[in-house]
Amino acid sequence: MTVLVFLVSLMGAMALGMPIAFALIVCALSLMFLQGSFDTTLLSQKLIEGADSYPLLAIPFFIFAGELMNKGGISKHIVNFALALVGHIRGGLGLVAIFASIVMAAISGSAAADAAALGSILIPMMRNAGYDVPRSAGLIAAGSVIAPCMPPSVAFIVFGVIANVSIGKLFMATIFPGLLMGLSLVIAWMWVVRNEKFDLLPQKSVAEILKTFRSSLWGLIMPFGIVGGMKAGIFTPTEAAVASCAYAMFVGMYIYRELSFKDLYPLLVASAKTTSVIVFLIAAALVSAWLITTSAIPQQIASILEPFMSSPRLLMFLMMVLVVIIGTALDFAPTLMILTPVLMPIVKQAGIDPVYFGVLFIMNNAIGLITPPVGIVLNILSGVSKISMGDMVRGSWPFLVAQIVVLFLLIIFPDLLMIPYKWLM
Repeated sequence: MTVLVFLVSLMGAMALGMPIAFALIVCALSLMFLQGSFDTTLLSQKLIEGADSYPLLAIPFFIFAGELMNKGGISKHIVNFALALVGHIRGGLGLVAIFASIVMAAISGSAAADAAALGSILIPMMRNAGYDVPRSAGLIAAGSVIAPCMPPSVAFIVFGVIANVSIGKLFMATIFPGLLMGLSLVIAWMWVVRNEKFDLLPQKSVAEILKTFRSSLWGLIMPFGIVGGMKAGIFTPTEAAVASCAYAMFVGMYIYRELSFKDLYPLLVASAKTTSVIVFLIAAALVSAWLITTSAIPQQIASILEPFMSSPRLLMFLMMVLVVIIGTALDFAPTLMILTPVLMPIVKQAGIDPVYFGVLFIMNNAIGLITPPVGIVLNILSGVSKISMGDMVRGSWPFLVAQIVVLFLLIIFPDLLMIPYKWLM
């Protein structure tokens, strides 16, 4: 009965077009009513407690840092370096897109921002060079979803707060899987363009490559500063976010000179709007998570999954299949907010490492950004490239398959994730 009330109230509120945060509150109220403990004062207190978390301070700073980097020209200089390096190779513009996606992922942490920035720069170039536009847009879409899977991903901060898992450990654990996602795109791209004919860019001289490298170096060293600083214990993830803002502001204003003080106010407003949405979602999710726990929903689901508890690998496989299916119907945030409090008790009961689960769970949710019909990144690239959603789906499927293969390889061979993670830690 409890599970039925949970599903009907949540899905019913969402079906009425209610924003996910309010749908979660409606779900919480329904569970309170079912328990006979309906108390709006308690609900308000839990909402405040949900937002009152020190790690959440990292979110507005990382979002602001991403805005500063895009406006300050860091993205553009990274793309120029990649063009100079591999632009002359067959399929080189696709390799540029992948390289830039990985670097930008380690800087911005936002799939939507990377998709918009790289799509607006690279798609016109790829179209003019004779590349298949849907395939090019599909590659950039798949590359952009690496962003939520690498530090400084906001998704890991949100998951860490809801699931009570170390954000620093999540950041360290996801570096190698994120690189594997990039490698899978390289393999898939080279396979799909093996017989294609298109114009190649002229090969750059060593001097030109070095020039673009020096110009992009300010952006390239930033991920190493963020990750290295956290690993060395110089700063926490929240402090790393503040350092990222200061660094991006300095580079944009005084190195590239593409950012001015008058640009800061609109960037701050945009960051504040995004942050308010995310933090309200987290607060609502933590309220519903509290009531999900007190209603014993995880135990009821665990009893259904009990036959698989003795095989953590099989259990992980089933949970990831569930997330893949749900990801086709729900966006990243709802899936993350709804399933984290439901699945985490089951993960702990089965003896699965919460960090390992967290990395695969976020990766799975990120892949959902390029699965139709909801995939937000597909919608962004469809608009940027001016092609239909059907063409976007056609162009992205080889890269979607490549990333799903990586996900399930990490389930079959957990050491692919855990050995690099333990080495980094």
